[in-house]
Amino acid sequence: MDSTMSRRHDGLRLAPSLALCLALGMGAASAQPQLSIESAVAQATGRSQLVTAADSQARAAREMATAAGQLPDPVLKLGLTNLPIDGPERYSVTRDFMTMRSFGVMQELTRAEKRDARMRRAEREVDLALVARQATIADVQRDTALAWLERSYQESLRELLHSQIAQAELQVQAAETLYRSGKGSQAEFFAARGSVEQLRDGLAQVERQVAVASTQLGRWVGDAASEPLAPRTALTLPAWTEGALPQHLSQHPQIAAAAKQEAVADSEAAMARAAQSTDWSVELMFSQRGPAYSNMVSINLSVPLQWDRKNRQDRELAARLAGVDEARARREELQRAHEAEVRAMLQEWRSHEDRLRRYDASLLPLATQRSEAALASYRAGSGPLTAVLEARRSEIDVRTERLRIELDRARIWAQLNYLLPSHDGAHGTTEGTR
Repeated sequence: MDSTMSRRHDGLRLAPSLALCLALGMGAASAQPQLSIESAVAQATGRSQLVTAADSQARAAREMATAAGQLPDPVLKLGLTNLPIDGPERYSVTRDFMTMRSFGVMQELTRAEKRDARMRRAEREVDLALVARQATIADVQRDTALAWLERSYQESLRELLHSQIAQAELQVQAAETLYRSGKGSQAEFFAARGSVEQLRDGLAQVERQVAVASTQLGRWVGDAASEPLAPRTALTLPAWTEGALPQHLSQHPQIAAAAKQEAVADSEAAMARAAQSTDWSVELMFSQRGPAYSNMVSINLSVPLQWDRKNRQDRELAARLAGVDEARARREELQRAHEAEVRAMLQEWRSHEDRLRRYDASLLPLATQRSEAALASYRAGSGPLTAVLEARRSEIDVRTERLRIELDRARIWAQLNYLLPSHDGAHGTTEGTR
């Protein structure tokens, strides 16, 4: 008795210390960094090499735009003219009065309108590179958000299965107790154990999906994927979905890129139109002869002859103008396709919203009430255990389906929220719970 009392007394003395340790442990757990979807998107944007490559592409286009408006480099020309190869003066560069050592400079005088057209085309390439950069950022942010949401919902499903396994194990214990006391059947005991094993098999599949989702998230955020995820927030659509879709979708990266492609095609047509005017070349040459003869200076002017303009320059211009029409048609068709895609996503969003309300208002409460009623009947001895197990499976199916619908809705949110570059980082979320 004395030793028992002493142990109880020591336990009472240790209780405050244990409580303090637990409190410190809980505080440390709560202080552990959590990865929110906003943080994941920001980190992915900052570390993505795709964005770095897009920056380099834009910088390269900008450098080319500066070079496009310059005159061609002058050409240095060196020559030896009229060198005798036989007779007493063969191979002499000074004794024959016709032998000349020449050097000169030739410059092509490209017309100003041609240089301006080339510069405008290069500037359109810069615009196209900047739009491509915006599209890259939008893709990285969308894919990161999708990976974060996939892992978050798979972890929620894992928590659901863990809780259901705990309840199922209690039913196994109850079934075993009743079987050993002669009040239950062996079949019910095995059915309860089979239900637990099925749940564990489902949990193993979910664990695999969580691992895959973590790997996908790590592709974007690196080591931060090992951090626990922050609670999900309630998702709301971006404000632009309530306005005029054609006007807003003109900012869509692919549509904006198509518009820039149209501008590039138009500038190429302007270059072809300017090419119908020829460029002249001017050459200045100094020719040195032997000491007994005079040195000479030559000035040459070169002018290309457009002797078949209707089959060359005019054909090229017609081809470039057809390219403008092609680019315009592709842009308009792309605009229609994206409008239809966004409208379809909005319809799916509304359908998911209606289904989630139905699940919360009736399907989930009914499934829970059925499980509770079956369990109460079993405890009262008026119902079989199989009815309890069936009701539990039905409830799990309902809760799993609700999570799937919520994940589908979250995917639509990510696609719409990161669709337009002007809305980068502007998440349509409000505070919520997991």
